[in-house]
Amino acid sequence: MFANPLVSPGILGVLSGASFGAALAMVLATSWTLVQFGAVAGGLAAVAIGVGIGRLFGSRAVVMLVLGGIFSGALFSGLLALVKYLADPYQQLPAIVYWLMGSLGQAGLGDLARYAPFILAAVLGLALLGRALDALAAGNDEAASLGVPVRAVRAGVIVCATVASALTVALAGMIGWIGLLAPHIARLLVGPLNRYLIPASAILGGLFLLAADLVARSLADTELPIGVVTELVGLPVFLLVLRNVRRGWAT
Repeated sequence: MFANPLVSPGILGVLSGASFGAALAMVLATSWTLVQFGAVAGGLAAVAIGVGIGRLFGSRAVVMLVLGGIFSGALFSGLLALVKYLADPYQQLPAIVYWLMGSLGQAGLGDLARYAPFILAAVLGLALLGRALDALAAGNDEAASLGVPVRAVRAGVIVCATVASALTVALAGMIGWIGLLAPHIARLLVGPLNRYLIPASAILGGLFLLAADLVARSLADTELPIGVVTELVGLPVFLLVLRNVRRGWAT
């Protein structure tokens, strides 16, 4: 949709918004359910603000949507910093910092049963929009000439991607690099068609997450945050696939 292979899930500010919502809930409440709800609400609010700013200027250009996402991400990053400053430095602040680094330690089967149907529905929705996304990759005018309802497809993609991203943050916190690395590997394996690329990216991302969790639980006596492992492992892995990724972009 953005015609840029380096787009990540945080392009519209959903990750910053979800982080702020969860951190605020940690300060104001003690219930893990409320923390998850805060993460989802914050992610949805951030994307709504980003899209609203893009629409405010009345431009159909994708760059306005990106700039709206940058504004929203910066806004919620600043609000997150404010919440961390106001949090109790002995109890609340360490919990916020640890959660922001990502962990599966607090996600139980009940949480998975609660959120998995919505995440699967969002991924399925994106896959069903795969043909329209292939057309959008050529540009809005080209897609419209092929009969693609550009505005409706763009809205559907934003909603599905936001729901999936916000719910995963609510379950496990901020875990970087998976959303950027997995699609590139999937593109090399299954090609650029989105109806195949999106499910493959979800499966590879899940496998990468499980492998990172195994490493995080095995390296030391105490469990390391998964976000630390994905950052350290993701960088060299990304460099390994970088020399071949142009072939995946061009096919």
